[in-house]
Amino acid sequence: MRTSAKNGSGQASAPKRVGLKPGLDWHKRNFLTEVLIPSLFTRRSGNRATPLFPKVRPNEVCITWIGHASFLIQVAGMNVLIDPNWSMWLSVIKRLKRPGFHIDHLPSIDLVLVTHAHFDHLDRRSLRRVAADQPIVVPTGVGNLVHDLGFNIVHELEQWEQVETGPLKISLTPCHHWGARLLADQHRGFGGFVIEANKRSIFHCGDSAYFPGFEEIGERFPIEIALLPIGAYDAPSKREVHMNPEEAVRAFLELRAQKLVPMHYGTFRLGFEPMHEPPERLLSSARAQGVEEKVLVMTEGRPVVL
Repeated sequence: MRTSAKNGSGQASAPKRVGLKPGLDWHKRNFLTEVLIPSLFTRRSGNRATPLFPKVRPNEVCITWIGHASFLIQVAGMNVLIDPNWSMWLSVIKRLKRPGFHIDHLPSIDLVLVTHAHFDHLDRRSLRRVAADQPIVVPTGVGNLVHDLGFNIVHELEQWEQVETGPLKISLTPCHHWGARLLADQHRGFGGFVIEANKRSIFHCGDSAYFPGFEEIGERFPIEIALLPIGAYDAPSKREVHMNPEEAVRAFLELRAQKLVPMHYGTFRLGFEPMHEPPERLLSSARAQGVEEKVLVMTEGRPVVL
């Protein structure tokens, strides 16, 4: 683990990642004309209401989905923000659903987690607004992207490494993805996070295709609540870099978790699949596997206590 104060930097060894070569027949569809241009003329949906954050008891967890992969987790008296992104654009990709609430309505944040350096997960503008001398945890090789934003301590973790801050234990888990911010910086790490406190545990998968490693994560940690991505599976490049909903259910079962919260859908259109399709396919698959009652489809900006 590398821990550094403000303005530090460093290089990390290259982690394992997915192949970046496009899949077969990737060129037969035109993402620009079929998805990007129509999205520009699509009106944004969603309302940014003032959130009513409940009082969270010591043995409870409160989860608020902000949108895409962004969550506020309240546990053990701590407010943890994961992959915060309030931006309305990812370069030329339009945000089609507004964040669940305005960033100014956040409670005081004690800890920030960023799963990898991709622009939809590491949004520097949002991080700069959130930073208030609290620590931030990132994978190795990502620290130099956040050092100048106003965080007090930057913890850089290798896969399976852990850091404790207050009552929380944070662990970086592997995934099947890649972490480059730009094409040339292949040294950056990536992964998911397990948050443990007061005998409760929350797993944020980050971005991942399905891979056999979910079973090992479930063996190493008593996963209770699993936040799993279900969108962007029909990628323009035809690379297998994100799980589809059926694979998310399979991962959930292999994690042996108790509750599945879907994410990474309905905000930015990053694949060819229709915006409404991922949760419908998820619920259908969960029903077929007999675990539909364990799926919690959340509404952006609406806190849920578990």
